[in-house]
Amino acid sequence: MPIRLAEAGEDVRRCYPVMKQLRTHLTESDFLASVERQRANFGYAIALVEEEEIVTTVAGFRISECLCDGRYLYINDLVTMEDERSKGHGDRLFDWLVEHAMQNGCRVISLESGVQRFDAHRFYLRKKMKISSHHFSLDLIH
Repeated sequence: MPIRLAEAGEDVRRCYPVMKQLRTHLTESDFLASVERQRANFGYAIALVEEEEIVTTVAGFRISECLCDGRYLYINDLVTMEDERSKGHGDRLFDWLVEHAMQNGCRVISLESGVQRFDAHRFYLRKKMKISSHHFSLDLIH
């Protein structure tokens, strides 16, 4: 099961059913438009795992730079189809992201995870990530 970057168009569309399990608020058209905007403005990319031509796991990410971390890979989204979990797809994709980050000169991989996502937290801690900060937010649209 090779891991590869999703190309534009139909390739990205095939990632939507998986991403929908994490980003439940998104319609397919919103997803496609947002991916294209993020791709153009922020270098957003989607890596995917396929099994028998079905996308099982996706990771939306971007490479950027900041003063505190230098060059980094930020994982915006990482999700496996519910019926494909615990089969190693997420492990393999996470390891691919680590390798991709190193090949692109990144010093850090980071992500944020909702406080209620206990299974995800166990996965990230098992992958040797550490809880390094608190994230604060302010909703501007009520």
